[in-house]
Amino acid sequence: MQIKILSSAESDLEEGYGFYAANSLELADYFLDSLYSDIGSLAIYGGIHPIIFGYYRLVSKRFPFAVYYRMSQNIVLVMAVLDCRRNPSWIHKRLMQS
Repeated sequence: MQIKILSSAESDLEEGYGFYAANSLELADYFLDSLYSDIGSLAIYGGIHPIIFGYYRLVSKRFPFAVYYRMSQNIVLVMAVLDCRRNPSWIHKRLMQS
């Protein structure tokens, strides 16, 4: 399967990077490596995750972030990468904007 990361999800990753970079650049780099690894796993495991707010949701293994995606034939569309510590109503509203 192919993976396409939308610009909105890239912006989410940049925001997360900035949050962790305020504490440590090494931690911020590890954050990106971990999230991109999680996203890469969707090439194999795409479509097996629970559906939340109309999107498949992959919860990151190492950070409190979730990858929200949709499936379109053989393409995984990563719509958002959001901090799970946010208010669920904020997450829902953000996903409805995608």
